[in-house]
Order: sequence, then structure tokens, then C-alpha cells
Amino acid sequence: MLLVVPTSCNQSNGSESVTPAPARTLVSSTLIGEYTPDQLRGRFTGATALFKVFIRYGIKAYRLEYNTTNTDGKVIKASGALIVPNVTTATPLLSMQHGTITSDGDAPSYFRSTSEAYTFGSVFASQGYIIAAPDYIGYGASKDVPHTYEQRNGLATASLDMLRATRDFLSDQKVNWDKRLYIAGYSEGGYATMSLQKKLEEETGSEFNLVASSCGAGAYDKPAFMKQIINEKTSGIDYVNRLYLWVLQTYDRIYGLNRPATAYFKEPYATQIAAQGQSATINVSLNQAFNDSFRLGINDGSDKAFLAAVQDNDVHDWKPRTPTRLYHGDADETVSFLNSQNAYDAMQKRGATNVQLIRINGATHATGILTFITGTYEFFGSIQ
Repeated sequence: MLLVVPTSCNQSNGSESVTPAPARTLVSSTLIGEYTPDQLRGRFTGATALFKVFIRYGIKAYRLEYNTTNTDGKVIKASGALIVPNVTTATPLLSMQHGTITSDGDAPSYFRSTSEAYTFGSVFASQGYIIAAPDYIGYGASKDVPHTYEQRNGLATASLDMLRATRDFLSDQKVNWDKRLYIAGYSEGGYATMSLQKKLEEETGSEFNLVASSCGAGAYDKPAFMKQIINEKTSGIDYVNRLYLWVLQTYDRIYGLNRPATAYFKEPYATQIAAQGQSATINVSLNQAFNDSFRLGINDGSDKAFLAAVQDNDVHDWKPRTPTRLYHGDADETVSFLNSQNAYDAMQKRGATNVQLIRINGATHATGILTFITGTYEFFGSIQ
């Protein structure tokens, strides 16, 4: 499991066009702390003790605040963590999109022990990667507005502008970045990574030298996954249902549907959801909680407004230029494996031979994470 950060530089991202750099997005930067290799090793005990062997360099962690655009088109201040290894050689940049969090305190920019930036981000940084970890809209500096949960453009835009703020910081501080960019994330982070990758490849020209993308257990095929949840039996676990409900309510809000809970759910669930929102406890397969008219409108295509909102967030059917891996457990009870399978099949049909599906046999949403992390290390280390 010894992993080495790649040292040679990929000079092309598949486009010969030159895109002018946009205006600065960085607003401010604050040093959170500096940590020695021994301090980093001390973070990992028990089941995570194996990560000690990956610690090579000390790190510095910063909180960045930057300007981005919310889903309403208005400029908003966002934040994220930036972790810089204590090395003098030129190093690559890794954008790490975090998975679902339900507490603002778990956002990367607070750099607390409960955040992915503090744990896995620190390990990657100690291997010699500069880590950019966006909080997303709804956390950190933007905690007073709703999070853009599983919304393609909100996640991709906040992540892209965090990369631009990182570039500003690295230039200001004269950090030796070799201009390579890697991106990775699991769960919501997997979906955010795919959304970011699509935006980078289709909208930013040669602004960044994206060389590899690793996406884990993301809900990429929104239309197919949505129909599966509406029509088929799911786990019925309350915390999983809350995630599905969160997505529905986010789309209802962002796309201006503004429907009452009774437009989606039957009683007694509608009343409970109206009172408690995404905190409602639903312990049945969610398809049993939807009302018949909503299900019919989805299945016969007559609910065009909701279907359009779901379709706008689909990121499974396109042709990536960048070497990409899709990691997913085939026993995932939260994000169905069909998302990665459908994405892989669609991309293959479009001729994307640089996309690989890594099926993690028997893995659930939680147990697939370790394979994703170690596989991503290996994958990025193999890309020159």
C-alpha cells in the first residue's frame, strides 16, 4: 500500500484553446494551524491506524473565504479548507468534495476532527498534494442559507470557485504548484465531483489542467434513481429516507415549485413532513409514503415541472475526456449501484474508453469508503 505522488507533469487537458483567467474570487485567508508528521500520525488509531504509514510531510491548514454564485444568480461568500504540504518541490492540487454532512461544524473550513478534510484530506496532503476542500453553499461562511443538496450547478459552481480562490492564494503565497489538478469525492462528494468534472470539461476550456477524477457512490443518474425510489421498495431506514426527502425539498425550493407536502406525500407523512421538514422520521420504504397522484405524474410524464428539475441534475450521460474511475458498492443501501452502472454504460456508448467502473462486491455505502480511498491513492499515483 505504499503510494507515491506522481512527479511528472501532464501538459495537456485535451484542449488547445486558451481561456482567459476570470477575476479573483479569493476574499480572505486565515491560517488554522500547522501540524508535524508525528501530530498527524497521532490522529489515526484503531480502524484508521493503517493511515499512519501514509504520513510523509507536515502540513499547514488554512480557511479560505471567496465569492461564488448561489442558485438564485446572486453573488455569495463561501468558504473552504486549503491544506498545503510542507515541501519545496512542485506539487499537484487535489479538489476534495465532501460527502453528506448534517452539522455545520463538520464543514471542511472548521477543520475539526469530524471533517473529511481533517482526516483523509490531511493524509493526502501529507503525501504531497495541495488539498482544496470546499464547504459548499449552506455551510461555513454561507451557513445562513440553505445547502444546495445534490443540486448539480450549486455544488459544481461552489467547488469551481474554491479552485479559483485556491489558485489566487497559491499565487499570492508563491506556493510551488505544478498546475496539475485531480478531483475526488464520495457519496454527495462523488456526485459533486462528477458535476465539477463536467463543468470543468465543458465550460472552462484550458483554465485548469485536470488530469484525473475519482468518483465514489454518487447519485449520477437522477431520473432513473428517482423513479426507483418512487416505485420500488427501498431500505425504509429513517436516516436514508431523510436524505431522499432532503433532495426532494431542495429541488422543490430551487426550481420554484413551492408545493405543500401534501402534493408529494400521503398522510400521516405529509403532516409530519410539513411540521418537521427533512428531520421527519419515516420508517417505511419511501415509495409507500408518496401519494398516488404524485407517483402517477412521474410515471406517465405529466408532472413536467418536477421531472424537469430532476433532469437538470442528471450527470450520468456524457463523454468525459479525463481519465475517470467510478467506485461503488453493489450492496449500497443509500445510493443505488445503478447510478454508477448506468453512468459507465452511457459513457461507454459515447466512446469514453478512459472511464473505469470499480464494482466493490458486497460493499454497502459505509463499507465501500475504504476501497474508494485506497483505490483513489493508487489511481492518482498512476496518472502521470
